[in-house]
Amino acid sequence: MAVNIPGLIAVAVFYMIILATGVWASRKAKQEEKKNTGTATEVSLVAGRNMNIILGIFTMTATWVGGGYILGTAAAAYNPTKGLVWALMPVQYVTNFLVAGIFFAKPMRDKKYITMMDPFQLKYGDTLTCTLLIPAVIGDVLWIACIMASLGTSLGEGLEAGLGYNRQAGCRGNRSERDNNRGVAAAEE
Repeated sequence: MAVNIPGLIAVAVFYMIILATGVWASRKAKQEEKKNTGTATEVSLVAGRNMNIILGIFTMTATWVGGGYILGTAAAAYNPTKGLVWALMPVQYVTNFLVAGIFFAKPMRDKKYITMMDPFQLKYGDTLTCTLLIPAVIGDVLWIACIMASLGTSLGEGLEAGLGYNRQAGCRGNRSERDNNRGVAAAEE
C-alpha cells in the first residue's frame, strides 16, 4: 500500500489553511462580540442579527451541503439506470430554502427567535420541545457519521491509502481486498 505523497502534502496544506482561517475568524468574532449589543447566544448563532443576505445564503449552504450530499448526488447522477433525474436532493434543498425564506424568516426574525424550536417551546413547553429534538439529534449524529465516512472515502481514494468502508466485507479494508470483493460481487450478479 503506497501513500500518495503529493496528495498527502496537499491535504495537510488544505487543513492548515482551514485551521488558520478558523483561528482568524475566532479572533475577529471576539472583537465583533465586544461591539455587539446582543446576547452571547445571538452573537454565536445568528451573528448578532447583522448578517446580510449573501452571507446568509452562503452560511445556509455551508451548513446543509456537506460531503454526504455532494458524494450522494454525484453517485445518483452517475448511476446509469437512474441518472440526473434521480438526484433529487438539490431540488428539495432549494424548495426548502425558498419556503423557509418566504414564510418563516421574517416572522422568526421579528420575534427574535434563535432556533426553529423556539416557537414550539413558547407554545407547547419544554417537554414537547425535547421530544421534538430527539429525531433532530439522531439525524445530526447520523449526518456527522455520513460526513466522516465520505471524508474517509475521499481521502482514501485520493491518497490511495485504502481508508474507505468495505460494504461487501462489512469492515474497513485495503484497496486490493475491496477490488477483489467488487469482482466477486460482479461475478455473482
